[in-house]
Amino acid sequence: MNRKYEKLFSPFTFPNQVTIKNRIIMSPMTTFSGFENGKYTLDELNYYQARIEGVGMVIAGCAYVNRNGKAFIGQPAIDDDKYIPNLKKLADLIHEKHGVAIMQLHHGGRECHRETLLLPEPLSASAVISLREWAITPRAMTSEEILDTIEDFGAATLRAIKAGYDGVEIHGANTYLLQQFFSPHANQRKDEWGGTLKKRMKFPLAVVEKVLAVVKEHSTKPFIVGYRISPEEIENPGITLEDTCALMDHLVKYPLDYIHISNSWVWRKSLRNKENPTPVINEIINRFHDKIPLIAVGGVKTPDDALKVLDSNIPLVAMGRELIAEPQWVHKVESGNELAIRTSIKLSDLAELQIPQPLLDLFIEDNKNWKMSIED
Repeated sequence: MNRKYEKLFSPFTFPNQVTIKNRIIMSPMTTFSGFENGKYTLDELNYYQARIEGVGMVIAGCAYVNRNGKAFIGQPAIDDDKYIPNLKKLADLIHEKHGVAIMQLHHGGRECHRETLLLPEPLSASAVISLREWAITPRAMTSEEILDTIEDFGAATLRAIKAGYDGVEIHGANTYLLQQFFSPHANQRKDEWGGTLKKRMKFPLAVVEKVLAVVKEHSTKPFIVGYRISPEEIENPGITLEDTCALMDHLVKYPLDYIHISNSWVWRKSLRNKENPTPVINEIINRFHDKIPLIAVGGVKTPDDALKVLDSNIPLVAMGRELIAEPQWVHKVESGNELAIRTSIKLSDLAELQIPQPLLDLFIEDNKNWKMSIED
């Protein structure tokens, strides 16, 4: 190994004393490749198996916590005990490769696609349509539905524990339900669940409290709980960086083990203040690096990219698309063969890459949005 990359391979211990073997994390990526009934296909398990060896921690692609939260074709389910044996298959694969297994808990809210809806209509904080061109107007959730959904996140956490996972990540980012409640665009409620900034925080914080309570009651060993967050949104009105920092001020008061900062590029500039040349993550680092472990993700391709993250007071770096293009990323860096790392999908290597066909088709058909380079 090139000695300058040794930091990437140093162990890291979370606040709950769980230690991972290195600083490289497989980011949660939806594969669109599961069975319609919410179970993993062999192709999806093979996709994971090709990539998990060497990484310190694997955050599995998001699983929906109840029937009105399914957002993607082929998305795994964690809304019923009958899925525990299926979920265990992936946890076991990760453990066989000496990794730490995290399940991401998710509800799509108004971002649920028409073709994936298991109920007649999507639900959200308010009946405000998303900006996505395919979106349909959601129905505002009742107070009872909100409370039920909080319980569903707790029940999903218990299933993750029973399936042998080492932790869960609460998906509060990327415009999905928890972010919708926090957003002044999506949440225009006038009751206890919306209006002021404090009230817009109530639902995501209630989910955090429920998940932590379930872990405290049911886990017999240290169990990681993380939260994924998006720093800003483009909607107007929309979440600002100051809003996010205010939410994080509350999150760090809980015994969470990390906050995962979701960006398309780690060093992305502001979506809302385009004249500001400073990456938005810099403010988060300055305010929170000594309060809770941070995970950065977005556009990390080379070991130098990863090292830049670690050298910026962020202890953990996640990769998604790069591990799709290069399943052997960790091995190649560790063996001093980093110049052989692939940063694009080579169609001639598909047998080795084990990319499920639905995911590959999306990369090819919508390459602009996925930003995935594909070569013959």
